[in-house]
Order: sequence, then structure tokens, then C-alpha cells
Amino acid sequence: MMKVIEHPSPNWNERPGGQSPDMVVIHYTGMRTGTEALERLCDPKAEVSAHYLIEEDGRIFRLVPDDKRAWHAGVSSWQGRENLNHYSIGIELVNPGHEFGYREFPGRQISSLLDLLTDLKKRHTIPVAHFIGHSDIAPDRKTDPGELFPWKLLAKNGFGLWSDADGSDTEAIARRGDTGDIVGNLNKQLGIVGYPLNHTGSFDAATESIIRAFQAHWRPETVSGCFDKGTAARLADIVSQIRINGERL
Repeated sequence: MMKVIEHPSPNWNERPGGQSPDMVVIHYTGMRTGTEALERLCDPKAEVSAHYLIEEDGRIFRLVPDDKRAWHAGVSSWQGRENLNHYSIGIELVNPGHEFGYREFPGRQISSLLDLLTDLKKRHTIPVAHFIGHSDIAPDRKTDPGELFPWKLLAKNGFGLWSDADGSDTEAIARRGDTGDIVGNLNKQLGIVGYPLNHTGSFDAATESIIRAFQAHWRPETVSGCFDKGTAARLADIVSQIRINGERL
């Protein structure tokens, strides 16, 4: 049976209009220790929080009730919606992150995460495609939970989409500064997945940051920001899944 340690944070407010959560956003803490992260998430001066924090040893802390609005997403967008704190449950995984020594997420931590996600899915209506990362909803600002996070494992347990298309080919198709129909179609596909992009023919800084976010999530073998054949294969597959299964809301 999943055990949750109550550790209330004062950093929350009401969800607008009684909005029920219908998505989960996964973060890493990006701080040196879990204790340091927990203190910050409960510090009223910091004005940040999450609903849950999971330590590397698997302990789960509940900071904010599910029906309240935690402050974890910041400026964010996904599938045409903004201000995603309104709609989401935020889960912080203790990990130093890219700044302080990014490392793999321990098995006990991921096991606890799967238990928590199973519980959340039972209690809330969360579509499969609505289990996403912080870098997905804020690709210009965030890199968490990063390329070491086991998205494939989560997807196999029903939490998020995954593609087993061959992603090994690193031959470039388009990169920053390119224009034209190929880039326009790329931006359209990224928009279908959920990323905040206009359907333009320009491969600009926004496109590059979103490609990196996509790769960290669905093509972690190579996170380059370059649109290559391996990324194209995975992207086309994810778009196909969304269109066939109606996962985009």
C-alpha cells in the first residue's frame, strides 16, 4: 500500500472555477539535496510548490492537496492551454539536475512514482497523453526531467505516449535558420503534439528549444536541437498516435 507523508506547503491557491486536474507535470528538483528542495517548496517567500515530492529513496511527500492549485508550472502552454497550474498536478523528483550533477533516477524513486501515478489516474480523469514533463510545457526555460528520465517505462505502464520507431539516424533534415515547407510541416507536427508553435516556415530559436524538449522526452539518445531523420521518425509516430487515438483534447 502506498504511504504518503503529509508535509503541507503554504504555497497554493484555489483552482479557478473549481477546475479538476486533468494532467500531470513531472519535474526534477534541480537542487543539491531533497531536504533543500523540500524547504524551498514550503517557503512562503519562494512562492513555488508542487503537489508531491518523491525522494530518491522512494518516500512520497504530499505538499498541496490535489484539488488545490500548486505553483510549479510557471509560464506554460500545452495543446493550446496556458497557465497550466490551473489544470495540472505537479510532481517533483529529487535529482540535482543538469546544474548540480544530473544522474539517473533510482529504481525505488521510479517505483514510488508509478504507484503515485496509478493512484492519481484512479482518482482523476487524466488522458494518456497528459503525462508530460516540465520541459514540454516550458521548452524555452526548462530542461527537466531530462533525457535520463524513463518515459518509455512510464508509457508502458499507461502514463504517457511512446514511440518505438527507429530513432538512430542522425542525418540532418533541418536546423536553426532554415525555412521552407519542411520546416513549416515540422512546426505543424510539433503543434499537434502540444508544443506552443505557430505553423510557420521558420526554424527559429523557439523551434530549436522545442526540438530539444521533444528529443529529451521521445528521442533521448540524441538531444541536439537539430531536426534529423531519427527525430522525424519518432515525431511522425507520436503525431499518428495522437490522431488515431484522439489523445489530443
